[in-house]
Amino acid sequence: MRTPDFLEKLIDGAEVEWKPLGEVAKIKHGKDWKNLNPGEIPVYGSGGIMGYVDTFSHDRPSVLIPRKGSITNIFYADSPFWNVDTIYYTDIDDTKIIPKYLYYFVTTIDMMALDTGSGRPSLTQAILNKIPIPIPCPDDLEKSLRIQGEIVRILDAFTELTTELTTELTTELTSRKKQYNYYRDKLLTFDEGDVEWKTLGEVALFEVGSGGTPSKSKPEYWDQGNVPWLKSESCKNASVYTASHFITELGLQKSSAKLLERGTTLIALVGATIFKTAFLEFSACTNQNIAHIKSKNPDLVSDKFVYYYITSLYEKLKSEMQNYGMLNLTTLRQFEIPIPPISQQVRIVAILDKFDALTNSISEGLPREIELRQKQYEYYRDLLFNFPKPEAMA
Repeated sequence: MRTPDFLEKLIDGAEVEWKPLGEVAKIKHGKDWKNLNPGEIPVYGSGGIMGYVDTFSHDRPSVLIPRKGSITNIFYADSPFWNVDTIYYTDIDDTKIIPKYLYYFVTTIDMMALDTGSGRPSLTQAILNKIPIPIPCPDDLEKSLRIQGEIVRILDAFTELTTELTTELTTELTSRKKQYNYYRDKLLTFDEGDVEWKTLGEVALFEVGSGGTPSKSKPEYWDQGNVPWLKSESCKNASVYTASHFITELGLQKSSAKLLERGTTLIALVGATIFKTAFLEFSACTNQNIAHIKSKNPDLVSDKFVYYYITSLYEKLKSEMQNYGMLNLTTLRQFEIPIPPISQQVRIVAILDKFDALTNSISEGLPREIELRQKQYEYYRDLLFNFPKPEAMA
């Protein structure tokens, strides 16, 4: 199907009017749900379903659009629901527009471009009411709804197919990850007495430290900086290849940040990523919420072996230290690391690198396939809404 030709044939030269969202649906606020009784009706917030109650705020098909927070999360509800004050619901005039047609179109909109928040992303009713919505054949409602219905039918089919493919790929990816974790843990398990164990505090073997943040009040430490600077969000139990933030050479000199070598292991000390690691694939520095670990003797200790071993501890650390607000360098230096012969470390790293490429790299293997399926769906969805626009909108 050549989608542009299909769309032209579908509308058959009919007029397409772009109406403000406020003319086809009323945007309404949500309410608190704390005093409601448990039940089977879903409660929506900006992150999705939060729980279930015994009453509803709306019982007709609706598009739910976050008011603040995760404003790119758009939901479609075709059964009764309750929504809290972080997300709007739409009372849709279904004599003019099919609710699911509206949903599919709204998902094509870049909501971040409409953000009015100074910190936390926010959307206002006034801005949302002005969003132009394409209505084919506005003077012939029966034909208009028929065209909208055909677009919904096609996108439902695409959605179902994409979901099936993504589910299959995700299941396969999950299986690969379990297999990877099994072999990683097996390769990194050593019986007592088989190898020597050393703490990260062994100064002859390891350098352990943390980074720093140049003063934000000094523009000369940040403006046009070219020194990569990482925050703890970079720690994802995977290699890190790029940075989103940069400081200047002066900022590096005037702060406790340190330029780290490629091959350094990072571990988050606080926050949502606490205990997660990263393996530095380029020279960079970090803020104070990341610790770094570097082998001082590569002939005895492989940096990548250290990274894989510490990464394997993540679930254990998260479980045993869940009440810790943060990890500190003193505690980190007490971690014990097995030190098998360097030839064995190199062999283990080579095996785990191959598994890692299949399970964690976005440019290789199954994650890339999943991403491509989603992009393919979005491509055809956007084409199906490629209606002619007035000159003012073009």
